[in-house]
Amino acid sequence: MSNTLAVILLAVALLVTAGLAWYAFHLWREVKKRKAFRLDEDRRAAQNSLENLELVASALLQEQVGVTEAAWRCRTLFDIIQPGLIDAPEFKAFATVHARTQHLHSHSARMALTPAQRRQEDRERMKVESEMRDEVQASAQAALNFVAGKRPR
Repeated sequence: MSNTLAVILLAVALLVTAGLAWYAFHLWREVKKRKAFRLDEDRRAAQNSLENLELVASALLQEQVGVTEAAWRCRTLFDIIQPGLIDAPEFKAFATVHARTQHLHSHSARMALTPAQRRQEDRERMKVESEMRDEVQASAQAALNFVAGKRPR
């Protein structure tokens, strides 16, 4: 192999390496930017969920929303804030109401039921609500305390 060919191959190899290095750097910056965006999105989602949790818990304590509806919403919000947090003893009532009412129909599926079926489901829901009202309200108060402790100072 001649020196000229070796120099040309070395130059091509250096150009390819420089191009790949630039591309790798570009991808690294993009990953870093996306990670920062994702962290910001997660932080905002958690903050919005805390605000919504406060609204739902307050509405429940003021009896502006039903026990079942509030329990379902609080359970979902806790799952967004921190999965597994709903299993904490102070929030367990939300999970219990959800477990006991998750088979009940809602929205369009509820409208498809006969009036007798809807009344039966209403009786079942009201039974759960009357049995769990005090526990769910205690969990709502605990949720408000939790939100108050999570606020930035």
